[in-house]
Amino acid sequence: MIKYQILQKGVSGVAGAWAARLPVAGMVATVTERERTGQVNVEINGQPWSGEVPARLLLVHLIRDQLGQTGTKIGCDTSNCGACTVLMDGQSVKSCTVLAVQADGRAVTTIEGVAGADGGLHPVQQHFRDRHALQCGYCTPGMVVSALDLLERCPRPTPQEVRAGLEGNTCRCTGYETIVEAVLAAGDELARGTDSGSAS
Repeated sequence: MIKYQILQKGVSGVAGAWAARLPVAGMVATVTERERTGQVNVEINGQPWSGEVPARLLLVHLIRDQLGQTGTKIGCDTSNCGACTVLMDGQSVKSCTVLAVQADGRAVTTIEGVAGADGGLHPVQQHFRDRHALQCGYCTPGMVVSALDLLERCPRPTPQEVRAGLEGNTCRCTGYETIVEAVLAAGDELARGTDSGSAS
């Protein structure tokens, strides 16, 4: 049950703390200065959202702190770990390197938007569960989202292609073998479904 919930929403994590704005030596901090903002109109998991956000706000903070989609994780803030990966217009991006204003007019999918409308797990999520391709679960949302992008571009990948496609996502628990197996199995299931749909 716990792994099922992790695959749908990710493990609960501590929201990234905002860094305090400190004055440089010899300068006075202008706390009354209004920070520049930008208007954002974005679709998050199929739902439209509009709002004015600070121009420097990262997409990951918009997703987590303002929209409450906490399945997207903050792992490193340096774009190395991939825990913050989401889909933007169907392509995987690391949301800690994208400004919220850059998502204006785009469609963003987080781990919460991957499952079916009936709440059933997507085949990628299901095979992660069946093959025990997660342990602590912190990296899982980013892994699943990256796998979706990979399988969209390469429906029947080889093990080497899976490893290359997920090289931007770090897992410190599983050793990757079960993750690769899960993605291969999901790819096979999805490709078979596409083939049977074409035949009919």
